Amino acid sequence: MKQWVPSIAWLYRRPGRKRRKAFSASPPVILSGGFACLILLGTLLLKLPFATEQPITWLESLFTATSAVTVTGLVVVDTGATYTPFGMGILALLIQAGGLGFMTFAVLAAISIGGHVGMQHQVLAKEAMQQTSLASIGRTAKAVVSLALIVEAIAIIGLTLTWWQEKGFIDAFAESIFYAISAFNSAGFVLSPNGIVDYASSVPVNLIISILFVIGGLGFSVITNIYEKRRWYKFSVYTRAILWATLIINVLSVAIIWLLEMNNPATFANLSFGDQAMAAWFQATTPRSAGFNTVDTGAMTDASAVYTMLLMLIGGGSMSTAGGIKLGTFIVLLVATYAFLRRREHVTLLNRTVPQELVMKALAVTLVTLTLMFLGIFILMILNPLPFIDITFEVLSASATVGLSRGITAEVTAASQLVLVFLMFAGRVGPLTLAYFLATPRKRHIRFPETDIQVG
Repeated sequence: MKQWVPSIAWLYRRPGRKRRKAFSASPPVILSGGFACLILLGTLLLKLPFATEQPITWLESLFTATSAVTVTGLVVVDTGATYTPFGMGILALLIQAGGLGFMTFAVLAAISIGGHVGMQHQVLAKEAMQQTSLASIGRTAKAVVSLALIVEAIAIIGLTLTWWQEKGFIDAFAESIFYAISAFNSAGFVLSPNGIVDYASSVPVNLIISILFVIGGLGFSVITNIYEKRRWYKFSVYTRAILWATLIINVLSVAIIWLLEMNNPATFANLSFGDQAMAAWFQATTPRSAGFNTVDTGAMTDASAVYTMLLMLIGGGSMSTAGGIKLGTFIVLLVATYAFLRRREHVTLLNRTVPQELVMKALAVTLVTLTLMFLGIFILMILNPLPFIDITFEVLSASATVGLSRGITAEVTAASQLVLVFLMFAGRVGPLTLAYFLATPRKRHIRFPETDIQVG
């Protein structure tokens, strides 16, 4: 039996392993950081000498990269004349990555190699794809990429056949790839300073591009639910609400835009009846998601501009390539207001009760968004001697990641362009996510007594 000697006890001790300090960060922080890194990478790539026809400044590169990653579409330089084929390829990749979301690719890669997605990464993916259930993340990730590739491939074929005789096969095919990616991801990037105004009378171009950004603006969860259930009564409440709201808003918007612009010589007045109808459809559907235009946006009436700003604020569906407060948020605000006016205890939607947490989230998203927009308008009004409606339109377009402009993007000061960069970033990662990033909420375990406060 070996005797124990205290003085040499340390010889029998196994050295303890140092625990690696795990990186801990909330999903909003990681998401925001991921998009920021992607923007910085895009800025460096677009600044390469062989990415542009002529040298551009770092601010122009940063602005373009931010606009591409956030799928906004605002530009300070002529995209078609400034960037080489390599630069346009970088733009297309940034748009695709920003539109579909880097977490979608990450989750899909993990699943494709048979890896297990941990709970922390599942929560991160849930935040990125705005899902309510962790169980559907993998399925949704696969559906996102599959849907994008299939829809974009069909659009590329259609646009190539449309432009083949005009541009030649090579140019038609290359431009079709760029426009298909830009339209499906609601980016609004174009290769001409006139946008697609030259194709205002082209039925195939209008239909293909508008269908692309309408599908992208619905949301991948809606498209997946439609594909899986294929029966109206089997659709989820959210899917039915989004489809009804999209139909009502689009029909109403077409009528309003048409009435407001039909006598405007700078937009609709000189078009035929059929072209007016097509232009009204395009200009009514593009503000909620994409930044394309078939008429001069700056020449539209002030009333049309104000209504367009409302559509930009509403935006598209959740987990979509569109921006704004999201259509689901707008629906919750409407039904919550209706429930209050009717003195109902619970908020209901299509015979289902909306949780109080969702109502609070909708209010928070809207308030944060409006606050950012107000600050942006206020700062740009100080920095630029430009009309109020032009600045307001520009700020809402950047915040809602739409990309429509009244032609002042390149005219504002450098400081103003930096403000627009921040607004585009905030609009993409989500106002609420940005708020969490700035002040991570912590649950209180103390409940205080209720009080009364006068409202209204």
